[in-house]
Amino acid sequence: MAFDGITTAALVREFDSALRGGHISRISQTEKDELYITVKNNRKNLRLVLSVNASLPLAYLSDDSKAAPISAPSFCMLLRKHMNGGKILSVTQPGLERAIHVRVEHRNEMGDLGEAELICELMGKYSNIIFTGADGVIIDSIKRISAQVSSVREVLPGRKYFLPQTVKKTDILNASTEEIAALLMTSQVPAGKVCAAVFTGISNAAAQNFCAAAGIDADTPASALTDAERLHLAGTVSLAMEDVREGRFTPVILYRGGDPVEFSALMPVSLPADETVRHFASMSQVVESYYGARDLISRIRQKSQDLRHVVSTILERDYKKLDIQEKQLRDTEKKDRYRLYGELLNTYGYELKGGEKQLVCENYYTNQEVTIPLDPTLTARENAQKFFARYDKLKRTEEATSHLLKETRAEIDHLESISASLDIALREEDLAEIRQEMIEYGFLHRKGPQARKAKITSRPFHYRSTDGFDLYVGKNNYQNEELTFRFASGNDWWFHAKKMPGSHVILKNDGRPIPDRAFEEAGALAAYYSKGRNADKVEIDYIQRKQLRKVNGGAPGFVIYHTNYSLMAKPELTLEEVKDR
Repeated sequence: MAFDGITTAALVREFDSALRGGHISRISQTEKDELYITVKNNRKNLRLVLSVNASLPLAYLSDDSKAAPISAPSFCMLLRKHMNGGKILSVTQPGLERAIHVRVEHRNEMGDLGEAELICELMGKYSNIIFTGADGVIIDSIKRISAQVSSVREVLPGRKYFLPQTVKKTDILNASTEEIAALLMTSQVPAGKVCAAVFTGISNAAAQNFCAAAGIDADTPASALTDAERLHLAGTVSLAMEDVREGRFTPVILYRGGDPVEFSALMPVSLPADETVRHFASMSQVVESYYGARDLISRIRQKSQDLRHVVSTILERDYKKLDIQEKQLRDTEKKDRYRLYGELLNTYGYELKGGEKQLVCENYYTNQEVTIPLDPTLTARENAQKFFARYDKLKRTEEATSHLLKETRAEIDHLESISASLDIALREEDLAEIRQEMIEYGFLHRKGPQARKAKITSRPFHYRSTDGFDLYVGKNNYQNEELTFRFASGNDWWFHAKKMPGSHVILKNDGRPIPDRAFEEAGALAAYYSKGRNADKVEIDYIQRKQLRKVNGGAPGFVIYHTNYSLMAKPELTLEEVKDR
C-alpha cells in the first residue's frame, strides 16, 4: 500500500498518544531532508523520525538513534532555538491528508509562552517540513519553494501557510454512506480505483481492498454497478472510515517468500495463497520495518556515488586495457614461428643463390614441408638474423605483457570486490572503510578533511543459525581479511561464492557436530552477499579455515585454496541479525 492518508492517520493517532505532553529534549537534522526529534515523556525517550526524501518520504517512531553532523544546518538551529524544551500539545492530521501537524508550546526570548507548529507533508517529491508560528505564518522550511519552482504555493519565510488543493476531492471522513454511494454512481473509473479518484487520502491499494471486502470486481466501472452493489461498497468504505475515526487500526505487513510485498493500516480482507501476514504492535514498526532498510540503502547509495563513479571509471579503463593486452599477447604467439624460420635458414640457407623471395624446406621437427618468406635484398644469414630479432622482440613483449596482464586482472578483481562491498554497505562507517581501502591502494587521493586516516567503527554482520551456530559476514575486503585470517580458528568453516566477488562467511565451530542446515544457511548468506544475489542459485565453495592461504602481495581478502566442497544455495536472508553490543 502507498503511504496514504489512512497510514498517516494511524501514525498520527500513535504519535499523539505517545508524544502529547512530552518535552522536546533534542533535535537533529541527520540528513538534508530528515529530522530526528527526541521527546521525553513518561520517563521514556521517544525518537520521532520525519523524512521528506523526495523518493521515500517517511514518518515513524524509532528506538534507534542516528549520528548527527558536527555542524547543524540552519533549519535545525532554528528549530532548536524555538522548540528545544518545548511541550508537545497535540499531533493532528487535517482530514485524511498526508500531513502531520505537531503543535508545540514554547517560551520565546522574553520568557513568554507561545505556540508554534511543525508540519510534515508526506507528498512524494513535494514533501516538506514547514515550521510556522501560531498565526500560521511560515517561519522557515527544510525545503524553500519559490514562485519560480511552484506556481501553486510558495513556501518561504513570511508567507501564510496553506495546504494546496490541486485536485478537487471529497473528504471521505465527513461523508455519509449515501453521499459516498452518490459519488460512486457518477464515476466512469473502475470500482477498484474510484475511491482513490474521488476521495482524499485513499490509495488504489486501499480502494481495491474495499472492493474485495464488498465482493465486487475491481475492474467493473463504478457507474456499471447495481444499486445494491454500489450501496454495499459505500457501506464497506463507511465502516472502514469509522475504524479510522475511532483509531481501530491493524498494522500488518504481507510477505511473499520471506520478502515484504505490501503493508496496511487496516487488515486486508483476502490474501493470495503465496502470501503470509505478520501483525505489528504499531504502525511505526510497520513503516520502519517495511521502508527503513530501503530508505537506508537509498541514502547510502546516494552517499556512495562518488566512490561508485571512481570504481566504474577505473574498471572501464581496465577493461579496455585488458582487451589491448590480451590482443598483444595473442600476437606474440607467432614468435616461435620466427625462431623456427631462423633455425631453418641457418640449416638450409646454403641452398640459396641470392634474390629468392621464399625458401621451401623440410621442418626437421615435424618432417613437414614449410615455406619461409624472404627479403630478396638480404642474404640467408641476414634473413635469419631478422627472424631471430623478431622472435626476441616478441618474447620480451610476451614477458612484459603477461606481467601487465596479471596486474590488470588483479586490479579488476580488486575493483569488482570493492563494487560488491559498496552494494552491501548500509552505514557511513561501512563507506569509510571502503574509502580507506581505495585510498590505500591508490584508487583515491587523500585530500582536505580526509587527509588523516579515518577511524573505523564498522563491524561484520553477525547472524545465528537455526541450530545456534554463530555466522559472521564481512562487509568489505578489510573485514574479509580480518574475519578469515585473524578471527576464524583453524576448524571454523569458510564460505564464498564461486568465481565471483562476494563476502567471506565464517561458520564458527564450537565443538558440537554441525548439522547440514547450518551449512545451507551459511551458503545462503554467502550467496546473498555476493554479485549473484539476484540469481536463482549460486554455487558456493566451502572449506575449513586451515586450508586457506593468503595471496602473496594480493589485495586484502583474496585467498587461494586447492581442495574444497561445493553446494548450491539460494541467495536469501532468512536469519535475524544479532545486535552485538
